[in-house]
Amino acid sequence: MRRKEFQIDEEHNLEEIEAFLSEMSFGFLGTVSQDGHPAVTPLNFVYVNGAIYFHGSRIGEKMTQLKANESVTFAVAKEYAVIPSYFTDPLLACPATAYFKSVRIDGHAALVDDPQEKASALEALMRKLQPEGGYKTIDAGDPDYIPRLKGVAVVRIDASQISAKFKFGQNAKEPARAAIQEGLSSRNGSMDAETIELMRRYCPHALGD
Repeated sequence: MRRKEFQIDEEHNLEEIEAFLSEMSFGFLGTVSQDGHPAVTPLNFVYVNGAIYFHGSRIGEKMTQLKANESVTFAVAKEYAVIPSYFTDPLLACPATAYFKSVRIDGHAALVDDPQEKASALEALMRKLQPEGGYKTIDAGDPDYIPRLKGVAVVRIDASQISAKFKFGQNAKEPARAAIQEGLSSRNGSMDAETIELMRRYCPHALGD
């Protein structure tokens, strides 16, 4: 069971969840294999118009699984900072943790047949992965792209349930929070300043404050 102080409610915080999904470009697709075992595939994705899109070959293990069972789980996570135990305890290892955002989507996968939807999804993925440009815009009516759009598989995941966990010290008491922020500030790692800001953003919502 997820600790409720870390949960980000879909109904009231959908904008924050969608902002995180729009930021990220790499996730993990959970499917059911032919022998009934769970399977996980890491892949690039783009979040557009409330849905997850990814592309790939029309044949292969992943597509075989999706055709047999369209129910999927998709997970995305980003680790912002590892919090050493000695930030708050000079002896015990117990306080060691990590601060992160994660989103899990349960839903159904659908193979996209409409050329315009395929082109829009692939163009959105290109803009995310290659924002500097350097390619011709993907257009469903472009003769150069028509055969390529026919040859590639684009899959849309329609969400039936979204759950999110943003962990940034919401369960820590004020002395511990201050010690962690001081430790992050002194360490000054690549994402430590951002982590401090996220702690300030989310910690006031901790239960008991």
